Amino acid sequence: MTPAQKQHQLQVAIAFAMVYVLWGSTFLAIGIAVKHMPPTMMGATRFLISGSAMLAICLFTRRSIRITMEDFWKLALIGVLLLTGGNVVVGWAEKYVPTGLAALILSITPIWVAIVEAWILRSDRLSWRGVLGLVLGTTGLLVLLWPKLHATTALGRMQLLGCIALIFAALSWTCGSILSRRSSLTVGPIVATGWEMAIAGTVNFLLALGLGDVHKVDWNMPAVLSITYLVIGGSLLGFTAYIWLLEHVPTAKVATYAYVNPIVAVILGAVVLHEKIDAYIVVGSAVIVAGVILVTTSKIRPGEASLPAETQLPACEAEA
Repeated sequence: MTPAQKQHQLQVAIAFAMVYVLWGSTFLAIGIAVKHMPPTMMGATRFLISGSAMLAICLFTRRSIRITMEDFWKLALIGVLLLTGGNVVVGWAEKYVPTGLAALILSITPIWVAIVEAWILRSDRLSWRGVLGLVLGTTGLLVLLWPKLHATTALGRMQLLGCIALIFAALSWTCGSILSRRSSLTVGPIVATGWEMAIAGTVNFLLALGLGDVHKVDWNMPAVLSITYLVIGGSLLGFTAYIWLLEHVPTAKVATYAYVNPIVAVILGAVVLHEKIDAYIVVGSAVIVAGVILVTTSKIRPGEASLPAETQLPACEAEA
């Protein structure tokens, strides 16, 4: 192996470690942030800063950030689906749901993608392996939710509501991701993501204004550190590593972050926040991960309304 090949292998390993750890740990950072600020302000602060920084980096590297009005509306819809319907709802749910459990529920996103593509848009047809993955994923989700379905306390009912909200947050993220993949834009993925973050951050801030959340923020050290980590680790470094991997490694290998991130989140939640890992979480997570692996590695056949593949890359990291 030549020195250049060794250096490339090291770069790939570092990039994978960044995507695995940084994105997996954002669930913990969100859980800490929403203890000190409303989810709308968490989403507004994070994405206004991240989006502005990413667009500034694009200008510094001589990328044009000019977009058409058609691009603006597409990016606005994608950004709101991903970073408001997805991220802000996740923040609200994590006020009641442990961070590790939240990550495990959100790991069903590839299953939502398969359902929407195959049975709603009819653009793909799942193989038997994919169908088995859907069944396993649904079974694993039921295992995770089983204790909450029998909850009788007020906290238990709020946790169940939070879990249901996470399922719909995953659906919102799915719709945004599919729309991103199918949208034809005049700018590249990094510029598009910068605009999506900036627009969604603005929408989140308007929501915070409307709900009276702006003055409910406690800007203490944990809040500042968690937002800083979400901006730098989750949005800037994590996304840059993700884009780099897509350019240098097969997409199927890059997609393994969907299996690893929930496990990282569960471990960090247990170690840092002392969240309980019971038999339901162990069994449910194993079944869900197995289902997601089957769905993401199954052979997809073109369906009735199959559309030509777009070159647009996924816009942002998973719900975190």
